Amino acid sequence: MATKNSAGYELTKGIIKENPLLILMLGTCPALAVTTSAMNGLGMGVATTAVLVLSNLVISMLRKAIPDRIRIPAYITIIASLVTILQFLLQAYVPALNASLGIFIPLITVNCIILGRAEAFANSHGVFISVIDGLGMGTGFTLALFVIGSLREILGFGTFFDYPMPWIQEGGLQPMMIFGLPAGGFAIFGIMVAITQKMNKRFYGRRPQKTMEREHYPGSISVRTDTIFEDTAVFDGPRPPRTPGRGAVPPAATDPGAFVKEDEAEENSTESEATK
Repeated sequence: MATKNSAGYELTKGIIKENPLLILMLGTCPALAVTTSAMNGLGMGVATTAVLVLSNLVISMLRKAIPDRIRIPAYITIIASLVTILQFLLQAYVPALNASLGIFIPLITVNCIILGRAEAFANSHGVFISVIDGLGMGTGFTLALFVIGSLREILGFGTFFDYPMPWIQEGGLQPMMIFGLPAGGFAIFGIMVAITQKMNKRFYGRRPQKTMEREHYPGSISVRTDTIFEDTAVFDGPRPPRTPGRGAVPPAATDPGAFVKEDEAEENSTESEATK
């Protein structure tokens, strides 16, 4: 597993652990507005990723030259310039996608994901790791939009990338138009959020039994420290109770009254020093 702050961690954290749409709840407006088809979701995700990577690159390069007092206007100016270039490219080479996404292409300028990564990450990290962060966050956002768009297109229109699904035919299963409407988008989005939250807790939740050690946390039980315990008879079901083995207790404390003797010895030494 990639360690925190490594390139591998920054590249993969945006997929599940810090997914900008399904965990951080950023960029929900385009997620619900344009994901009526798989192509729209994929196109919006790729466009946002391109702007995110380039903005992180430029802002990281200029982070020491931009005065702190005007950093937000500077970030927005940089992002708006990149979005304008992107829109011109879409109009020239993918006019159908540009017409389908419409106003949401210029609105990438104020997307919370892009401005948030610029302020929270690119502003304080190097160029390479900032590009990796933008690529990872953009990948997670693109995957989320693509899955939502695919489900809405298949369930709502019976197609996938405009190709009809074979099991949806006359006299058989019929498309449910509600999934092509905002209500269906909210339903799919809520289900995706619930699944991602569950996966996040499953794969990234902290497990105290593996992180706590008796050396630093007395009384804790973990796989590494449980070897000093002895099995006893089963009284409470499938999990046997555990009692500490005799070897786990310091030898000096096994004698009756060991701690009392230590206290008495300390008191006697204190009294002798006082009499002197």
